[in-house]
Amino acid sequence: MIFDLPAIIGFLPLLVYIILSFRGKDMLTVVFFCVILGAILTGQTPITFGVALQKALGSFLGLIGFIILMGAGLGEVLSETKVAQNIVHIVVTKTGVKTRKQAMIATMAASVILVGLLGSMAGSNAILAPIIIPIVASFGITPNALGVLLHGAGATGLFLGPFVPPVVTTMGLTGISYGAYLLHVGLPVSILIWISTFIIALKTQKRYENVVSYSKEDIVDTKEFVLTSQVKKATTVFALAMLALILYGIIAKAGAAYALVVMIAVAFVTGWASGLSFTETLKVLLRGSARMYWLFFLFVLYDPFLRFVTESGAFDALAGYLQPLIDAGGEAGFMIISTLVGVFGVSGAAVAQEKVLYDLFLPIVNDLNIPMHLWALVLLVGSQITFFAYPTGDMIGQMGLARSNDLKSMIKNGLLITALTVLLVVIRAITYKF
Repeated sequence: MIFDLPAIIGFLPLLVYIILSFRGKDMLTVVFFCVILGAILTGQTPITFGVALQKALGSFLGLIGFIILMGAGLGEVLSETKVAQNIVHIVVTKTGVKTRKQAMIATMAASVILVGLLGSMAGSNAILAPIIIPIVASFGITPNALGVLLHGAGATGLFLGPFVPPVVTTMGLTGISYGAYLLHVGLPVSILIWISTFIIALKTQKRYENVVSYSKEDIVDTKEFVLTSQVKKATTVFALAMLALILYGIIAKAGAAYALVVMIAVAFVTGWASGLSFTETLKVLLRGSARMYWLFFLFVLYDPFLRFVTESGAFDALAGYLQPLIDAGGEAGFMIISTLVGVFGVSGAAVAQEKVLYDLFLPIVNDLNIPMHLWALVLLVGSQITFFAYPTGDMIGQMGLARSNDLKSMIKNGLLITALTVLLVVIRAITYKF
């Protein structure tokens, strides 16, 4: 087999990024270096590099970066108005959540439900993060652990909601029912992700406890909290506004960008209910957002960094190298290799990635008479587990929403999830005839 060396070299920025991140180097510096390396390898000129940065400002990652800014701003408004303190007080005293593990499980459940309803991990967890951070901070949960929790739990919401894009796409391509999808695909994959995420989050918490923590501004002390009528009013208005906007988002099938509308609208409504003027609320919103500006800049750089790896042809070359193995592996070999091609060899938005995988291998599926519920498992794992297998916008986005810079823990969870879900495909491929 003759390897296309230029294409393979295209993976170099990603490899350097992972190695330096694991060694604890500053993420902003690492990404800046890797985007320059990617530009050199793909032959970018100063002009085309500038165009890439312009595109990055309007990209999905640029959007996520701005969402993080607004999320921090909303959190500042909730803290300023004492709504955050009241929410923590309610959770601690009324819901029965008493331990750190219970708080982790409650966080995961909230993420699954919200993502499953809104159909967007980025948008849903962006809405959830400013609300949940004061709660998890009060239980001593680290940003590192929360990043892992949001990523894993949010993904399962995408795999379980009946109207979310991955589920609709998988059912539409394979023709299976929602019940069959849950039984053979959604639930098995989600259970594995939940187990992995909870275990890695606990290990991450143990590793970084007393080493990394949320700032004093994020940690809410409810011991001397006094619930005034104004705080009660602001909390009620906040809850009603959030509920109304989420319901509208569900009905309108809003995307990730809708999170910006939700956070900005809720911030000003809550500020008004607590007696802040429009200008005062705006200043508080900007004060909170300013703390996360470095993350916005980081996300703008991420887009050209990942784009240059794709433009190098590295992913396409990898898929070509694996094709002979698919041809020789039979039914089980085909399912395993096609899954790996999807995870590691096809890049792009997850739904588009799933369609590419479907079109690429459907003739072989028909020739081998692979059952559709098993093909659905291959499609979902092959298209969705990509954002666990290596750093992508989804992984970095959830890490950023948690205000963490611990990529190492995110990758550990991602690699374990990748191994477990691919193993699930292997087991189903070997045993489906029995």
